[in-house]
Amino acid sequence: MNAATAIQVQDLSKRYAVGRREQAPATFYEALGGLLTRPLARLRELAGTREAADTFWALRGVSFEVGQGEVVGIVGRNGAGKSTLLKILSRITAPTEGRAVLRGRMSSLLEVGTGFHPELTGRENIFLNGAILGMTRAEIARQFDAIVAFAEIERFVDTAVKHYSSGMYVRLAFSVAAHLDPDILVIDEVLAVGDAAFQKRCLGKMRDVARAGRTVLFVSHNMAAVQALCTRALYLKNGRVALDGAVDRIVDAHLGDTTDTLGQPLDARTDRSGDGRLRFTGSWIENAAGERMPSLVLGKTGTLCLAYEAFTDLEDVFVAFDIRDGNGEPVTNCNTADTGRDFARVAAGRGVFRCALPRFPIRGGRYSGNIYCAARGTVADFIVAAHEINVEDGDFYGTGSLKNGCRVMLEQAWRCDPAPEGST
Repeated sequence: MNAATAIQVQDLSKRYAVGRREQAPATFYEALGGLLTRPLARLRELAGTREAADTFWALRGVSFEVGQGEVVGIVGRNGAGKSTLLKILSRITAPTEGRAVLRGRMSSLLEVGTGFHPELTGRENIFLNGAILGMTRAEIARQFDAIVAFAEIERFVDTAVKHYSSGMYVRLAFSVAAHLDPDILVIDEVLAVGDAAFQKRCLGKMRDVARAGRTVLFVSHNMAAVQALCTRALYLKNGRVALDGAVDRIVDAHLGDTTDTLGQPLDARTDRSGDGRLRFTGSWIENAAGERMPSLVLGKTGTLCLAYEAFTDLEDVFVAFDIRDGNGEPVTNCNTADTGRDFARVAAGRGVFRCALPRFPIRGGRYSGNIYCAARGTVADFIVAAHEINVEDGDFYGTGSLKNGCRVMLEQAWRCDPAPEGST
């Protein structure tokens, strides 16, 4: 590892057990028996007698280097190993094989609220996170006002973070990660919780970090953000590095991969992320009368319906979906936070999230969409290229004219006012 290298990953692999859960022994004799039989079980595993189906390799033989000051995007479908890789780099979990060497202090934002204590206030959590990073109290204090201002939580800085909304959580978590002078900044796909203005500010802050000569690893399904921010990208597929190189080439490969999933039933999709407390099970479109329709129609009211199953009661539930064109570029995003209507409580069981779209303004064509749900700031379910959205052209303005070649129609009200007498 030379002086110009910030991250060196060599033959990194991570294996998880599938379908087995270690249970604590009920008695002393069970514990003693376990100690005696565990070596034999380990020998059988090494000899290959344990069924291969018992294990799953989230990463296999991953190797790459990142230079100091490089901004590298990491892309791939859900389940490709992106989050596992970042957890290993952040020392949250250990690799099964291989090693990862990092030079400098790392600040990571892998999941909203990671490293936060829910009973502590925002102020106390800022100092706690700084201490975890090895900073002195004086160093944290110098950045404190900037952290609070960027997160826009001045009124709530002395409130316990368990009372924060998902938007407040992510604003504070990102602000802490980005402002505490890290040598390496690692950001996973958590910015989807923030609104568009905050996402723009986050990208600007990451650019500032990169210009200061620090290293950035950025995991995102937003290909426009990856292209705008990153100078290089890694494409993970099935736990391996499929491509490493120019951003445009990686983005093209990723978009071609995600289109293969369109049309698959949501309840059968395995390439999803989140803790699984809620899972999307289906999606469809309804017209104003509540009837299922194959398409949205330009100028007509339509409702996008997202069926779900919640496995426990959830609070402060944020739901979002976006609409993307054939190149994967976002056309628009709809989410509960923008309208100020995060769901205070979603009861365990099956249900449907419905988002009404009055006078749907997007021109005809075939679009795709990602869907996302978080509860108390923690991702519950996130599916990329979750569904295909067909849109039919319609008479948006009621004039019989469809000559407007733009993608989005806007409500318009024109008038002509004569200039006041004596004006120039």
